[in-house]
Amino acid sequence: MVKTITFNELRKIKDSLPDGSIGRIANELGMKEETIRNYFGGQNFKEGNSCGVHLEPGPDGGLVILDDTTILDCAERIIQENK
Repeated sequence: MVKTITFNELRKIKDSLPDGSIGRIANELGMKEETIRNYFGGQNFKEGNSCGVHLEPGPDGGLVILDDTTILDCAERIIQENK
């Protein structure tokens, strides 16, 4: 499912994750941790892959178009578990 959010919203979700969540998401989804970090705005494509995140300049950090929300869904579930 394609989803569009602002870059600042995406970073807020990442910043809301408890310690160790990037590793947990990577393990659950069978991905490298750097790929998960790249999803949330990182730029380490030597160690991690791109995963369907497209950035467009604009207000509030610009728009982020996510081709697949699996990582985002996992992050939101972890945040809810820790409330």
